[in-house]
Amino acid sequence: MRFLLDDEQREFARSLDGMLTAAGAPAAVRAWAAGDATPGRALWSRLAEAGVLALAVPERHDGLGPLPLELAVAFTELGRHAVPGPLVETVAAAALLDRLDDSGGSGSSGSGVREAAAAWLPQIASGKAVVSLCVPAACGPYALDADAADAVFVVEGDTLRLAETAGPVQPSADPARRLARPLGGTVLARGPEVGAAAAHAAEVAALATAAQSLGLGRALLDRTVEYVKQRTQFGVAIGSFQAVKHRLADTLIALEFARPLLHSAALALAEGAAHASAEIAAAKVTAGEAAYAAARTALQLHGAVGYTEELDLALWIRKARPLRDAWGTPAACRARVLAP
Repeated sequence: MRFLLDDEQREFARSLDGMLTAAGAPAAVRAWAAGDATPGRALWSRLAEAGVLALAVPERHDGLGPLPLELAVAFTELGRHAVPGPLVETVAAAALLDRLDDSGGSGSSGSGVREAAAAWLPQIASGKAVVSLCVPAACGPYALDADAADAVFVVEGDTLRLAETAGPVQPSADPARRLARPLGGTVLARGPEVGAAAAHAAEVAALATAAQSLGLGRALLDRTVEYVKQRTQFGVAIGSFQAVKHRLADTLIALEFARPLLHSAALALAEGAAHASAEIAAAKVTAGEAAYAAARTALQLHGAVGYTEELDLALWIRKARPLRDAWGTPAACRARVLAP
């Protein structure tokens, strides 16, 4: 199996990195956390122009996909720059609607699914719609950024509904992850196809979250390496201390070990392999734990300055644990890997 990206995929990653660096993502993250979605929506539009959101949408609905490996490449860069918004949930909702559209829905609600797919998938691909998805069985009862989304889809058991409104935003370890409980709404479909499509959407969400974690961890490591070259103790840079080198080496090894697992999981999903679910779970737990360890390393080696809200580093540190637990906790992922 091929684990290395080709030249086109690497160039795609570089172009996204350059675009997001120039866009000043930290300012958009701070605004999003404060409830101002305007800078984040502008960044969202630029990502759509680059084709990121179209990767999850089929060609018959004006997309380019589904292309799981390219999606993993893109979400690694989104994690590297801590881009705010329900990006994972949007691509997962696209996967849900696409799968249900393929099956034709269920019973008398089938036309509702087809209409929803026709209405929302082209808007997702073009970046005109910000969508969130709540699958309580996979992510708990809250939808990410429901207050900023144009639509919130909820799957409870074998029922899919389009939420009408959302409750108050709940406190979160990451202020830019605004969680609210979706309320009310219109039933679009019922039946076993809904449950199967939701399971597929949750796997797409887990893969994208794993990619975000990998990018987040690399960003934390890169910033920490630069910092230990500058911070001095006893007249020398702390980066020259053996204990610091070992800590950074351990962090790098963990992140590098997660990378081929992520790409292998994306290829398995693209091929519809029977083992795709286990591979995604392995990538999710490995990348999530590696990013969380990178956050702990960054905080320890930055010292007290790492706790300050003024330092952009805090925007990355505060995402590590929520991403580790989103769309599959470490315990749940390990259980999926070990399941017979």
